[in-house]
Amino acid sequence: MSSYHPFKHFVTITKHRHQVIRNGFHMGIFWHALGHDLSKYSHTEFHNSAKYYVGTSSPVFEQRKNENMASTVCLHHCGRNKHHWEYWADFFRGHVLAKTMPYKYSVEYVCDVIAASMTYSRKNFKPNMPLDYFNARKRHYYMTEATKQFVTWCFEQYASSGWKNLKKKDTKKVYLEITSKYPDVEIIDELQYEEDLIPLI
Repeated sequence: MSSYHPFKHFVTITKHRHQVIRNGFHMGIFWHALGHDLSKYSHTEFHNSAKYYVGTSSPVFEQRKNENMASTVCLHHCGRNKHHWEYWADFFRGHVLAKTMPYKYSVEYVCDVIAASMTYSRKNFKPNMPLDYFNARKRHYYMTEATKQFVTWCFEQYASSGWKNLKKKDTKKVYLEITSKYPDVEIIDELQYEEDLIPLI
């Protein structure tokens, strides 16, 4: 386990938050993005994240490796931040239910993943990284098809032309077109896994 690094963790999460806000400005959700990830500064999340700080990836993964795969940071964070797909996953009578993420939270998720790639990759960042990251993991996510398609479209646009086609007038139109084709809630009892897709941690 790494040493306790509260200052380094504070700098990292603050840089990340500010990058999300900048991304949100490009995508037309600036005022909404101002509230991004404030729970990371709470005692529950900040203490354990600083305890598992590594600087090149999320402390959540380090906590999982050291605490039998369970992350108190993730449980606290995803239950309070609606831009995470986990917030929109529900459980009822043995079924897993996924609800389509509302527009502003879907866009915030896109801004978040792009910002995370920028923060952790630093000088090695490339525009295709958020798309590659999402494509490698989306089969493991309890997301509705509508959410997956919209998010994928956004990452594809960013990979090919940056912020050019990600203005609110463009993204809102595509979001409405995609969500009109699918139910708002889907039952997802089994996820498709490929052993070589991605390691558990």
